[in-house]
Amino acid sequence: MPERPLPPVRLTWRDGRDLLYITAGTLLQALALRLFLIPSNLVVGGVGGIAQIINHYTGWPIGVMILLGNLPLFALGWRYLGGLRFVLRTAYAVVAVSFFTDFLVLFLPAQGLTGDIVLNTLYGGLVSGVGYGLVYRGRGTSGGSDILARVLYHWRQISLTASYLWADSLVILLAGLVFGWQNALYAMVVLYVSGIAAEWTSEGSDVLRTALIITACPDQVKDHILHEMERGVTLLPARGGYTGAERTVLFCVVSRPEVAQIKDVVRAADPAAFMVIGQAHQALGEGFQPWSEG
Repeated sequence: MPERPLPPVRLTWRDGRDLLYITAGTLLQALALRLFLIPSNLVVGGVGGIAQIINHYTGWPIGVMILLGNLPLFALGWRYLGGLRFVLRTAYAVVAVSFFTDFLVLFLPAQGLTGDIVLNTLYGGLVSGVGYGLVYRGRGTSGGSDILARVLYHWRQISLTASYLWADSLVILLAGLVFGWQNALYAMVVLYVSGIAAEWTSEGSDVLRTALIITACPDQVKDHILHEMERGVTLLPARGGYTGAERTVLFCVVSRPEVAQIKDVVRAADPAAFMVIGQAHQALGEGFQPWSEG
């Protein structure tokens, strides 16, 4: 049975915006490598880390090694990378970061900006993390561990988080044998800072709060939230697992400064209510971030 041909990809304005995000993100990743990580022999995992180790022994260009190292991963895992647009964005990101990594060496000092390994650790993690976050905002990935994690998930049902952890840890362990264990410990800090910066860049800094309210007086609590806070409320029917009593759960999203206010509002409406405050990274829709910016 012949395979169904892939549908044509029609470019939109959002595709152009994503391309800018990915280009800027890969440029920042390359800058982090050339200015902070490579001069201090800080290897933070993935194909890029393996490329640094190979470069240490052979002198082969790191960007070329990143590109060649991603080719077998692409061949192995392209079917798990989602839609065609996602595949193309990831391929572009890999080519771009490979190009920038070798191109920037012509203009940047080989010794980096500073010889202080602590500064290189912090700024290398920050700059590379912002770069990764911009690539994620462009709805792509930088290849390497991202592809491997998806392959392992589909092949052996290994969670994406565990796959990232094992892949990066093994590369850092290998780097510790090559560059020393102090550098490996600093590399773990780079990985942590990079992860925080990537999350902040891709998801935004406006950490929101979700409120789940279980109450026997849902109408009173709902009215107080609607009129005093001007926030929307969703009512969900529920039943107590122990008592079997019918209850109503109210779901509401508020900003961080409004947490104290919603506590006062709920307490005033129903002092016997049970409320759980959770954390959310993003809220899209009326009253929060428009869908066009999400």
